[in-house]
Amino acid sequence: MTLELKNNSQSSPNNSHAWGIAVLFIVTAIWGTSYPLLKGAVTSLSPSAIFATRFAIAALPFTPYLRFLNLSLLRDGALLGLIIFSTLNLQTFGLETTSANRAAFIASFNVIIVPLLGQLVGRQVFLKTFLAAAIAILGVGVMCWESGEIVIGDYLMLGNAFLYSIYILKLESVTLRHPILPLTAIQLWVIAIVSLIWGAPDLVRQHETIDANFGVLLYLGLVDTAGTIFLQVVAQRWVNAYETALMYTLEPIFAAVFSFLVLGEKLGIRGLIGATLVLVAMVFGQSKSQDIEEDTEIQVNKPIVAALLSADTEPINIPVSVLNSNLIESECDL
Repeated sequence: MTLELKNNSQSSPNNSHAWGIAVLFIVTAIWGTSYPLLKGAVTSLSPSAIFATRFAIAALPFTPYLRFLNLSLLRDGALLGLIIFSTLNLQTFGLETTSANRAAFIASFNVIIVPLLGQLVGRQVFLKTFLAAAIAILGVGVMCWESGEIVIGDYLMLGNAFLYSIYILKLESVTLRHPILPLTAIQLWVIAIVSLIWGAPDLVRQHETIDANFGVLLYLGLVDTAGTIFLQVVAQRWVNAYETALMYTLEPIFAAVFSFLVLGEKLGIRGLIGATLVLVAMVFGQSKSQDIEEDTEIQVNKPIVAALLSADTEPINIPVSVLNSNLIESECDL
C-alpha cells in the first residue's frame, strides 16, 4: 500500500511555511526554559510524580475536545501519545547515568535519523537535507559532547532519538487528516492516563513537595507540555519532517541561554562555536537551490517502519485547502 502526501512545506503558501518555522522556533525556545526550571525547582520529585502531575495539568484544558473523537483519530492520537511517553521515559532514565550535555547531543541525532527513516519508507531526501543535518549535529556536538566511556544512558538517549524521529514522521503524516485540538487532546490524555497509573504511589507520598513546586509544575504542564504539543501539531501542517528535526537542534542553544539567565551558567567558546554552526545549518537548510527540484511528492510505502508511520489501507490525497480548516472541524475527505 502507498500513502501519497504533498510536501507540507511546499504545498502550502510561502507565508504559511514561514509561520510554521516561527512556531517551531517558539517550541524549541519553550523547551529550553524547562532545563533550568527542572534543575532548580523539582529535583526532589520522582520522575513518575513529575510525569503524572505535568501531564494531568496539560490534558485538563483539552478535555472538551475529546467529544470530537472518532476511531481514526483515537488510533493516531493514542499512538503519538504512547511514543511521546516512551521517549520521555527513555530520556528520564537515560539522564540517571549520562550527563545532560551528552544526552542533548545524542538526542539531536534525530536530525539524521528522520531523513534516514524517510528513505527507508520510500521518501525522497535531498542531499541538502543531510548536509544541513550534519552541520547541525557537528554544532550540537561542539556544544555538548563530553569525553568518557559509553554508558547505558547513552544507549537510552539513542533510543529516545529514534522514537522521537518516528513521532516527527508520524505526526507529519496524520496532522492534516485530523482537527488540531482533538488530536492534541487525545495525545495528552493518553500520556496523562499512563503517567497517572505509573505515578499514583509517588503522588500520594510526595504531595507536599508537589504543592511546594506547583507553580513550576503548572508552567511545565500548560506551557512546556500542552503548549508545545499543540504548536507541534500546528507547525507540522506547514513544515515537513526533515525541516522540523533540523529546527529542533536549536533546543540546546535555548537551554544554554536560559540556563545562563536563570542559573548563571556560562556558554563558553565551545558553546558559541556550536551555536554558530547550528544557526548556519538552519540558514542552509532553509535556503533555495536552483539545482534541486523542491516541489516533490513524498511517497511512503507500507512495509517495515511505514507500518508504524501510517496505518491507512487506502491512498490519501490531502488538499491544500485543509491548511485553512477550522481547528476543530477537519475538511479532509478520508
